[in-house]
Amino acid sequence: MRPTEEVVETLRNALVGVGVVLPSLGVDPVTGASDEPFALVDLGRCNTRTAERLASVLRGERPPVGAHAVDVRDGRVGEVMGHVGGRVQLRPVAGGREWDCPPESAETASPEEVMRARVRKANSQGRLPC
Repeated sequence: MRPTEEVVETLRNALVGVGVVLPSLGVDPVTGASDEPFALVDLGRCNTRTAERLASVLRGERPPVGAHAVDVRDGRVGEVMGHVGGRVQLRPVAGGREWDCPPESAETASPEEVMRARVRKANSQGRLPC
């Protein structure tokens, strides 16, 4: 059996790899003081957004809730808000109305694509009428 601290670190890395950060993740101080088979991992507390993303990852939803995705049908970038009826619900990164996208048309957006969409929205709002 691996040491408890090593198990916690492996779990932490796996969670970060899917975009979930549990800041309070660690070994329970009370049970951790005893022998390894009895030590418990304390998952700690997190906000509802993190809990929702973790649930989405555990359900195997791709892309997971909270991630950014590109709708390859038209190039729009949005944040994944949910998965309903076999469709991915996306909301524009700069806010706006959600749209549905088939899962096969939703690809993970790069940080550059997300930034480009935000800048495009900011630029469009800053234009003065002619």
